[in-house]
Formats: sequence, C-alpha cells, structure tokens
Amino acid sequence: MHQDDGKSIALVLGAGGARGLAHIGVIEELQARGYRIEAVVGCSMGALVGGIYCAGRLPEYRQWACSLTRREVFRLADFAFGHPGFIKGDRVIGVLRELVGEHRIEDLQIAFKAVATSLDSRSKVWLDHGPLFDAIRASIAIPMLLTPHHYQGQDLVDGGLLAPLPVSGAREYAGLRVIAVDINAAHPVLAPPVATASLADVSAVAEAETLSAIETGWTRLLQSVGRRGPSPPSMKVNRSLMDLMSRSLSTMHGYMTEMQLERDPPDVLIGIAYDACAIYEFWRAEEMIELGRQAAARALDQSEGGS
Repeated sequence: MHQDDGKSIALVLGAGGARGLAHIGVIEELQARGYRIEAVVGCSMGALVGGIYCAGRLPEYRQWACSLTRREVFRLADFAFGHPGFIKGDRVIGVLRELVGEHRIEDLQIAFKAVATSLDSRSKVWLDHGPLFDAIRASIAIPMLLTPHHYQGQDLVDGGLLAPLPVSGAREYAGLRVIAVDINAAHPVLAPPVATASLADVSAVAEAETLSAIETGWTRLLQSVGRRGPSPPSMKVNRSLMDLMSRSLSTMHGYMTEMQLERDPPDVLIGIAYDACAIYEFWRAEEMIELGRQAAARALDQSEGGS
C-alpha cells in the first residue's frame, strides 16, 4: 500500500554512457528529500546504476566510480578484435560482480526492470527476472562498441536503440508517481512533464549532416577494427572518432527520447544536457554526480512548489 503523499515513486533512468553517472546524484537528492523509490526502470547506463541501487550497493559503486582515472577507465576495456563489437565488456562486468555481488532481480528489495533490444525480433525486451548482471550486460551493449549479449535465446543489445528513456516500463507500478531522468536533454530540463529534450533548434541541414556522420562513424570504426591488431593498454584511440561516436549516439538518443516523451510524459522530468560529457568519459564521476544532484534539486523544487 503506497502512502498518498506523492513521495512513493517509480524512477526511470535513461541511457547516455558516462552521463549516466548523474543518476547517482539524482538518487541521492531524492533520498535526501524523503522520496521512496519503490521501483526502478533503467536503460543502458540507467540500468547499471539502477540495478546496483536496487541491490543496495550504490555507495560502494559510487566510491569505486569516483576513484577511476582516465588510464584506469581505458584499462577496463577488453578489446574484442574479430568479434561483433569493439569491447567484450567481460572485464568491467567482472569488477562490478565482485563489487556488487550476485543477485536475482526477483529477489531484490526494490522492483527493477531493464530494457534491451533484440536483434532477432527487432523489438524491446523487458528484463525483470533472472540474474541482475545478465540484464545489465544486455542493456548496456552499445552496438559496435560492446559485443551483444546472448541471453534467453536472443542476441540483445543496448535498450537505447528503441527506448533510451523507458517511461512506459514504469506504468505497471500502479499508484506510483513517475520521475524520469533524461541524460540526453537538448537543454537542462526544469519543468514536468513537457518534453523539453527537443531537437527543434537543429536545422534540416545540420540534421542531415549528423545522420551522415553516424553512418560514416560506424563505417570507419568497422574498417579500423578490421585492419588493426590489439592496442597496448594506453589505448591510443582516434579522439575525433570517439567524439563522433559519442555525438552520434547522443543525437539518436535525443531524437528517440523526444518522441517517447511526446507519447508518454512522466510526472516529473529531470534533464541532464547531452553535451555535459562524452559517453566514454567515466573518469568524470564526481562532476557528473554533482550535476545530477543539482538538476534533480531544480526540477523537484519546481515540482514541489507547483504541487
């Protein structure tokens, strides 16, 4: 039975790579204000942070994430040359398993659901039972960057392809207010429930150039992987290619999020700007956590003031 004070919530955490570290700050601000997070629905990095929170290990993950240097982030990348992805992801998942422990979703104290995309059925797959890290690994498998995760008889990849902000997944939790965190916002989002992650300020010419850049970026990545052997731990990656990948994913996620919000807006929308950091800059944890806390505080102040 949920208390009818507006503080019982279902929290939706969106996709966006390293910007997803801002989800930690959002959760901390919600807790500080007495909100009761009774369900979490996550996509990609939102699934990772949300799943770890539901397992009760967010403080440990926060401490570890904030300790990472740029060099340590790249050392966690286990290159997968000859495989359908640039990075296998086994190394970082292994570290997280050791940090968080093994959990089954149905045994968590807080309801949890992750979204992935099936390459076989070309549809969303909701993962709400079974091993927690199978759900997380499937949801974070950014195509071409991380190898797909074969699970439940399907090849699963990043849920952000179809549902970067999976608000619809929270609707089954009757009686809970839905708060969503968009980490691909065109501008910081202050007011619910308007879909302010709009790309309307982007001209048609710029849009066409961006779509062309996405195709070019993936092609160059494939060509690069095909002709090079494993790199040394320093990982001298073409910075412009990494930036192109980051901007391309942000563009795709932003566009998909805009459409989702128009169809199914949450009760409160918290936004982190798409250019707050690149998808791979995981060494900026402290900065992103604080940004998430501040964004949550602004949105909640406005929401609570208007309620």
